[in-house]
Amino acid sequence: MTHGSHASPPRRAWRWGTPVVFLLSGTLFMVSAQNSDGTDLRPTRYTDMASIVEAETEELEELNARAAELDAEVKALTASVGDRKAQRTNARVKTMEDPAGFTPRSGAGVTVTLDDAPEEVIATAQTSDEVNEMVVHQQDIQAVVNAMWRGGAEAVTIQGQRLISTTGIKCSGNTVQLQGQPFSPPYVITAVGDQLEIYNEIQTDRAIGIYREAVADPEIAVRWDLQLEDWVTAPAFSGPVTFQYAAPLTDS
Repeated sequence: MTHGSHASPPRRAWRWGTPVVFLLSGTLFMVSAQNSDGTDLRPTRYTDMASIVEAETEELEELNARAAELDAEVKALTASVGDRKAQRTNARVKTMEDPAGFTPRSGAGVTVTLDDAPEEVIATAQTSDEVNEMVVHQQDIQAVVNAMWRGGAEAVTIQGQRLISTTGIKCSGNTVQLQGQPFSPPYVITAVGDQLEIYNEIQTDRAIGIYREAVADPEIAVRWDLQLEDWVTAPAFSGPVTFQYAAPLTDS
């Protein structure tokens, strides 16, 4: 058998394969650089969900503060308008501020605190369904709030934030969002109003009764506390107000 100058098949594969590998690697590096736009594709700024929530909360607080400043500026400019019709409209708006939740309310009240089960109890859970039973949910908070309203509450707050007619309570992972801002347990819900009426509604509410059965179950052990307050203050609502409403269709 004669030996020529041709390379063997394995060597030919290596000769052609090596440039291809380098070409593909270069292409991937270019794509990564373009997608990252000069930034790290594995940023270390946010190492966990808590950091993300904290950053988003700080940004929301700054935006709310700015919105409050602009709202105060608008009110000052509106008050300076000398037009009689504008003044009458401003007077009507002023009378609606209190029932709408835009003025503080103080007086006797009731405070309910809801909290997840202790960590040592949650650690015994075998499935996600079991963990789900050991944490406070949106519907638990909403049940307490609804009972307070039925009891004639003049004002209600969650985590010190005033609730108004457009306020939404929404679960987001292991936190609850209130007006877009995330809060972690324990959830402190306070009502200003007739203590006896509010207390009776809370005691007889069926949904709250189911939650309190879970409180008494040592294998679930969510937590509950109710306090009658001699004097509490619900601050005026200070967040942005977004109204959504239906409008009739027009003929095309």
